[in-house]
Amino acid sequence: MTADPLRFAEFAIDPSDRRLSRDGTPVELNARYFDALLLLVRERGRLITKDRFHDEVWRGVPVTDEALTQCIKTLRRQLGDDAARPRFIETVPKHGYRFIAAVEPDSPGASAPPAEPRWREAAWLAAAGTLGGAAAGLVGGLFYGFVAASSPEPGSGAVSVLLLLVCLTVGIALLGAAGVSLGIAASRWLPGPRWQASVLGGALGGLVVGALAKFLGLDAFDILFGRAPAGITGPAEGLALGGAVGLAAWLARRSAAAGRFGRPLALAAAIGAGAGLAITSLGGRLMAGSLDLLVRAFPGSRLRLDGLGRLFGEDGFGPVSQAATGALEAALFVVCLVGAMLVAERGNVRGG
Repeated sequence: MTADPLRFAEFAIDPSDRRLSRDGTPVELNARYFDALLLLVRERGRLITKDRFHDEVWRGVPVTDEALTQCIKTLRRQLGDDAARPRFIETVPKHGYRFIAAVEPDSPGASAPPAEPRWREAAWLAAAGTLGGAAAGLVGGLFYGFVAASSPEPGSGAVSVLLLLVCLTVGIALLGAAGVSLGIAASRWLPGPRWQASVLGGALGGLVVGALAKFLGLDAFDILFGRAPAGITGPAEGLALGGAVGLAAWLARRSAAAGRFGRPLALAAAIGAGAGLAITSLGGRLMAGSLDLLVRAFPGSRLRLDGLGRLFGEDGFGPVSQAATGALEAALFVVCLVGAMLVAERGNVRGG
């Protein structure tokens, strides 16, 4: 077999020097795992059976299948691969593994491939999540708008109330989704398909957007009206909701089968609802709760949320209404973001 260096994606493997590098930076692998990767790369596109791994990598040394499983798991982690959506190593159940990325000779003077495709993939993912958030805001705004517009408050202007709430919820959801989606997309640069990275990226994105929105919102109310309701949605809610999206996105990527999003989205809805209940039970507020604070802070407001309270068996917008709307809002937000990102990733894979 050839001992010439080979390149795949941003990686180069040099059999003579026994070195794996990523964009020129060495990647640590022990001798057995390097041999296993080299075998896979050299036989690109062909099934490598478990027996062949035992014969050519372990060279007859008795080992269990668990040793091979751990070897492949480590290779995937070092390559930043994902067993559920592999870029490099594909599992052939009960038989072995196959290397599926394009492999080409790596000449000494060759430069690393441009990073643009990865940036494009991340940008596409973030854009899809942002649009998903806008969809969530539209649905939520229509719901709250119709409920508020049905209020008998004199001079309330039903159409104006509806349009105002739709625009407000779409704008807020769009901003929040952009931060969370960018955080999750950026987390893909970290090595290994780790759920911690996805949760951290989403949480940090939500934290930054929540802090910025609250800061600007409170300043705006204080400047315009001389007072501002301090308990409106802010960084804590953004942190919790962004983390929930990150966790749901990671789990959805692992469990989504080809074209079947039902189970991942149901899981995303459950995670979102749980996050919404946790936020409201700890004293936080999402969209409906923040609107209620604004109504209370400005008695002259013609916006009324009594209709929401009646939907949940309360005379006004009480704790049950706040918990229920918080769970529904968070579930809708998480489902729309995760669903949009899944569709984007599926289209990107097919397009590539």
